[in-house]
Amino acid sequence: MKEGFRQSMAWLHTWSGLLVCWILFLVFFAGTASYFRDEISLWMKPELHASAAAPVPAAQAIDKAVHMLEKDGAGASRWFITLPDERNQAVGVTWIAQPEPGKKGRGKLERAQLNPATGERLAEVRETRGGDFIYRLHYDLHYMPAIWARWIIGFCAMFMLVAIVSGVITHKRIFKDFFTFRPKKGQRSWLDAHNAVAVLALPYHLMITYTGLVTLMFMYMPFGIQAAYKGDDKAFTAEAFRQAENKKPAHIAAPLAPLAPMLAQAEKHWNGGAIGRVTINNPGDANATIQITREQEKKLSNSRQSMQFDGVSGAYISSIGDETSTAVEARGVLYGLHIANFANPLLRTLFFLCGLAGCAMVATGALLWAVKKRQGYAKELAKGGRIGFGLRLVDGLNIGAIAGLPIALAAYFWANRLLAVGIEKRIETEISWFFIAWGTAAVLAHIRPNRRMWQWQLAAGGLLFALIPVLNVFTTNSHLGVTLLQGKGPWAVAGFDLVALAFGLSLLYAAKRLGQKKAVAKAKAVDKPAEQNRGDIERPMQEAV
Repeated sequence: MKEGFRQSMAWLHTWSGLLVCWILFLVFFAGTASYFRDEISLWMKPELHASAAAPVPAAQAIDKAVHMLEKDGAGASRWFITLPDERNQAVGVTWIAQPEPGKKGRGKLERAQLNPATGERLAEVRETRGGDFIYRLHYDLHYMPAIWARWIIGFCAMFMLVAIVSGVITHKRIFKDFFTFRPKKGQRSWLDAHNAVAVLALPYHLMITYTGLVTLMFMYMPFGIQAAYKGDDKAFTAEAFRQAENKKPAHIAAPLAPLAPMLAQAEKHWNGGAIGRVTINNPGDANATIQITREQEKKLSNSRQSMQFDGVSGAYISSIGDETSTAVEARGVLYGLHIANFANPLLRTLFFLCGLAGCAMVATGALLWAVKKRQGYAKELAKGGRIGFGLRLVDGLNIGAIAGLPIALAAYFWANRLLAVGIEKRIETEISWFFIAWGTAAVLAHIRPNRRMWQWQLAAGGLLFALIPVLNVFTTNSHLGVTLLQGKGPWAVAGFDLVALAFGLSLLYAAKRLGQKKAVAKAKAVDKPAEQNRGDIERPMQEAV
């Protein structure tokens, strides 16, 4: 009975992982890169690489930003001002412009980067989604309604959770296998690698999968809210999370009150806590409100404190987040663990490495299934037959997802630098090149799903990533060696280049190893009879399983 249960768990582990492994690889790949989305966004705006302003008081930076918005964002329904932090040196301002005449709905979202000391716009910064596109891709998938994408991701994440738990049950020697790696043993080496990367970051894999489901738990399990609040989601949100209430515009002109006293009151209320963002609703209107949000603290919970003031009189209205329920705080901790905003650079790097281990775990699992399945076709292949449609499909999906995705991401970075700065719909064009490159790689993979295609695509991705530092040198106005001394931002740019170079060289090395294995396999095939050669292939996998 015990052995039968383990065998059933092995079946469950195999199929729960295989059916969604290609989407899971995308989720892990994009989510891992998102740990450094601010640094990615900075790299994709080379006009900001040389900008380094001395720290200034928050009140001064906000006052300069408001003056800029009064001129460029007049008539907007809302202003957002984000102050600099250790990962961003500029003041970010965003406003929702009025819709074009004759059009309904919300107007275009405008953005600008400002010098904190002077309030002047920094050099004309190219339009790009930067790292935010990669972050949203890992749970919104792009080109489809967000609600559909999140249901798909949640479904796949649940399969991932099942695969992890069943994998732990299946591998009775799980910790012994972690210390076992037999290189150059063909399929046995792949199995050892799968076990090693799975066990190495097992706590991370469990945490990131479970907390990913928790972030969208109200969408996946709305039944309690619907029963208790009669389907009124807004009432639940207002009671559980206490969001600020914004009035509708009165359409009566009124000047904004000075912000400095409100900022000082907020800092005093938070015992010296720094200000992270200011949101001004209905600016220039009698019903204007100002919400001041505290900077993200270095704590596990992602919940933030904020205070709301009347925009005309400056009177205090309410505070949010000072006292939270145990349930809300527990959700905030789980959400914070998932996005890791609390992490310092060293801890964020550890999260990044664990994410790469997750990518390797998913990739090696998908490859192991194909390798094992191929053994069933050994006799047919020896007679000159062909593999079945299912295995050929899986081989193509493996190449397109595992080797094609790095090509797509590299193409996104190259498009950012090579597209003209002022072209229309620049953001959409950048993103389209990601999917054009990925689609091309996937189509080619299905046309010729063999070792040579693996080698070509790994080499292409490796070359594109390895040349990113060279691309940066020739497409950045200022010399990186000079700007490194001016602030923290350029160090992030140098770090991005080094990681891209290391990743590119790793892909090139993998492509080279594939070429060497093919040459060795041909040499052995000449010296051995077909039956003996086939036995050498099958035996390691049978012993490992």
